[in-house]
Amino acid sequence: MTLRLGYKGSAEQFGPRELLGFGRLAEELGLDLVAVSDHFQPWRHSTGRAPHSLVWLGALAASTERVWLGTSVLTPTLRYHPAVVAQAFGTLAALAPGRVFLGLGTGEAMNEKPVSGLEWPAFRERLDRLVEAIELKRLLWAEERVSYRGRYYRTERATVYERPGHPVPLYVGAAGAQTARLAGRLADGLICTSGKERALYGKLLGAVDEGARGEGRDPAGIERMIEIKVSYDHDLDAAREACRWWAALSLSPEEKSGIDDPVELERLADANANAGRAADRFIVSADPEETAERIGEYVALGFTTLVFHAPGADQERFLRLFCADVVPLLRERYGAAGG
Repeated sequence: MTLRLGYKGSAEQFGPRELLGFGRLAEELGLDLVAVSDHFQPWRHSTGRAPHSLVWLGALAASTERVWLGTSVLTPTLRYHPAVVAQAFGTLAALAPGRVFLGLGTGEAMNEKPVSGLEWPAFRERLDRLVEAIELKRLLWAEERVSYRGRYYRTERATVYERPGHPVPLYVGAAGAQTARLAGRLADGLICTSGKERALYGKLLGAVDEGARGEGRDPAGIERMIEIKVSYDHDLDAAREACRWWAALSLSPEEKSGIDDPVELERLADANANAGRAADRFIVSADPEETAERIGEYVALGFTTLVFHAPGADQERFLRLFCADVVPLLRERYGAAGG
């Protein structure tokens, strides 16, 4: 088995130039891909950032030679019209042929509601919008003069003039069975995040297989990508403390339900989460063997692309330590191909 190992660029936490340096360093240190989040607003108001992911990916494409790059994840349904996303990723594919993927999701109120002018839709509508968006993007990449009549989106004789030479792989981010089933039906891959109950991953991967078989597709052909939240440092206390910035991740769905204001989300996270609770979503360790073993649990579940998200302010330190200490163990044990 060959794994891809990647780096997650946190556009919620770092400005564009700083983040670009981390992406280039990830390539230099031998990682296979760089994924970036797509946020209009970050998780924290006082110290958060929110560079535009598509602009940033263009800069990364032009300043790297090898890494695979894309979004994890972008919502192509409210802030962006699907046709504009198709145009943008056609352009990225021209800048970095064969190195681009598009990770898609149903969205978060914090990013979509403030600029869409719409009330936050129910999940069923968001899922239906995503289905239409996938269909429309594929039509625009394959055909000229696309007149599309969907429930939510329409185009009139639309042409994407920068069409990719080969279809850009589409990955769907899922936290529940319905969206994972959609990934199996329509997408090239699944994206999910680490740090949740193990039973959930079996449910998600089973739903991918079910969706694929329902469409007559081979489930083995659907890529399984997971963002693994890991805080690795030679100083265990520093690794644990680094998680505090991401305290919002430790809030339950009930605690953050309906919140679309980073000011309120930051207040709630700081009031309800300490460094220990914030660290619960991360693999926190100063031991490379332990870190590799815990990452290996996700490989055993069936994930084939591992994208590492570190929480701390010193991303260069994390990348250098992690790539020197842990990545060689992963490549040796699990057959991950080097860059």
